Amino acid sequence: MEENQMNFENRIDLSELKKAADDIKATLGKIIIGQEEFIELLLVSLLADGHVLIEGVPGIAKTITAKLLAKSIDTGFSRIQFTPDLMPSDVLGTSVLNMKNAEFEFKKGPVFSNIILIDEINRAPAKTQAALFEVMEERQVSMDGKTYPMEKPFVVIGTQNPIEQEGTYALPEAQLDRFIFKINVGYPNLEEEIRILKTHNERKGVLPQSLIKPVLKGDDLLKYKAKVHEILIEDKIVQYIAKIVTQTRNHPHLYLGGSPRASLAVMFASKALAALNGRDFVIPEDIKKVVYPVLRHRLILTPEKEMEGLTADKVIEMVMHSIEIPR
Repeated sequence: MEENQMNFENRIDLSELKKAADDIKATLGKIIIGQEEFIELLLVSLLADGHVLIEGVPGIAKTITAKLLAKSIDTGFSRIQFTPDLMPSDVLGTSVLNMKNAEFEFKKGPVFSNIILIDEINRAPAKTQAALFEVMEERQVSMDGKTYPMEKPFVVIGTQNPIEQEGTYALPEAQLDRFIFKINVGYPNLEEEIRILKTHNERKGVLPQSLIKPVLKGDDLLKYKAKVHEILIEDKIVQYIAKIVTQTRNHPHLYLGGSPRASLAVMFASKALAALNGRDFVIPEDIKKVVYPVLRHRLILTPEKEMEGLTADKVIEMVMHSIEIPR
């Protein structure tokens, strides 16, 4: 179906964007085995100008994938390891007294970069999490009565481990809502595990970072992001998104449904996915693909259903089955 659609003449030239995305996928694919969907969703989030939360057990290449993605784009990168004793000033920066002129100067923290990897984001306490609210939503930091805008592109990639509970703090709903996606990363299958072992064996101790060269300039990324806004989305697809999200607000299994920010996230992400596939219009399959990572961290199950072992993904599946797909 998609191949036939690709025969149509696009209104927007997406060939450069698609080639850049394919180059990044191919580059990362040489090192990261079996995480194609994970890499694709990271690229979608970059184009949709959204932050990403990655959840998975240790040792499945969450951090290294984010680091290698950042290295494949010629732009600033910063890594912050969250710990229970981390203070807001360790992230945002602090005012320091300049002895030469006896005036305070703002010394920028590690959040002042383009792609920010926050490892184990759920290990920092509430006040450090709160320090991220403004910078994630408004792309700026307010300090001592002054506002410091972030340089574009600006994306936060947070990782967390779902198993370990000791020394962790649940992220506030208001912060979770600022992530466009929550990507669940699972274990590789047997065939992928064998390929991982072979790849590491053949690398002879060479670090994966040294094998990655930038394939995309930061300015080009900004140019491609602007093109994503031009992707066509028909009224019937917009209505489809609205029906899905509003149904989560009235679902008997849910205590909290998706907000209008969730609807916008589905729309922007589906446009970015269409662009990655070289299409200048959104199709229902794009919605089906992005709706799970967009909604799963925004929905809160009723206590009874949570006790029964129901998951947000299962409820999203129920909602999707109950709504007619536009044709």
